Amino acid sequence: MSTAEKSSHAIRGEAMATIDVDRSDAEYRTWLKEAVRKVHADANRSADTHLLRFPLPEEWGIDLYLKDESTHPTGSLKHRLARSLFLYGLCNGWIRPGKPVIEASSGSTAVSEAYFAKLIGVPFVAVMPRTTSPEKCRLIEFHGGQCHFVDDSRTMYEESAALAERTGGHYMDQFTYAERATDWRGNNNIAESMYQQLRLERYPEPAWIVATAGTGGTSATIARYVHYMQHDTRVCVADPENSCFFDGWTQGDPLATSDCGSRIEGIGRPRMEPSFVPGAIDRMMKVPDAASVAAVRALEKAIGRKAGGSTGTGLWSALKIVAEMVAQGRKGSVVTLLCDPGDRYLDKYYSDVWLAGQGLDIAPYTAAIEEFLATGAWPE
Repeated sequence: MSTAEKSSHAIRGEAMATIDVDRSDAEYRTWLKEAVRKVHADANRSADTHLLRFPLPEEWGIDLYLKDESTHPTGSLKHRLARSLFLYGLCNGWIRPGKPVIEASSGSTAVSEAYFAKLIGVPFVAVMPRTTSPEKCRLIEFHGGQCHFVDDSRTMYEESAALAERTGGHYMDQFTYAERATDWRGNNNIAESMYQQLRLERYPEPAWIVATAGTGGTSATIARYVHYMQHDTRVCVADPENSCFFDGWTQGDPLATSDCGSRIEGIGRPRMEPSFVPGAIDRMMKVPDAASVAAVRALEKAIGRKAGGSTGTGLWSALKIVAEMVAQGRKGSVVTLLCDPGDRYLDKYYSDVWLAGQGLDIAPYTAAIEEFLATGAWPE
């Protein structure tokens, strides 16, 4: 046999010996199709969230809106994220029947993920700081989830991964996958929804959109959509105390960290999260926690709605941007987010006892907001 014939024979032999592994278990595929259908059906049942107007003097020629994400079935902006993460995990083959989904969360994401876990019939465990509000813990358990507490919020990641390893479950890891799981080009994401709702307003293309960052996924989605659609809108991210995002962004340091956890639940992180995309956004503001609380209390006074602290962080920055526009004689619109309802935080941001215990004095910030709304000038 010639060398060529031997080579050809060897190749034919290898082809005949090909190892064929088929993992398309029929029972699993049936379960997967049904799980994906249920998650899609939830979106189909849900109406879009409202765009509320914050009252400003008509003569300013500026409109300020809040995208009210508290009206989702699980009561927060994180409902969108949880839906995307579950679809991502299911379609990647990571979420399996009977195996727990585990998430590191300060509360609202865990509430929403517990809802979707129950919807598709898998266990859910939230790994959370012990300081998470009791109301959020109650909601997680109401939706069938379990709460697993850690004393140091910086250990949530490692504890979640270890718990998934021990149980054979899936660590959802919102902080890594938030920006990947969300379709930022459209598909009724939060940015596309904003622009659709603004179509009939006098300034349909906002001058600024203000977001806050927990995973960073929302700001990444909004900023990418703005660039993709070639809008002139600028995107600002408001960051609370005890968060590293502002320092990491201003210093260009992807390894920036913070020594302690944020008092504003749902936003602010002790490390630069993978889903935070610094290059996509235009501006950042560092907001004192007392200013965030003053802003949510001012929001209740203005529109009769209580909201969580993260809403206040974004609203404070949005009001400062409006003040800049007034000073410059510019007209236009500004949009920020009402992230979740204030009834989850009655013992925190609406409690003077809690404020005193935290050493937070909101009086100067309340006075600043009131002076600005009365005069149009931001106090120095």
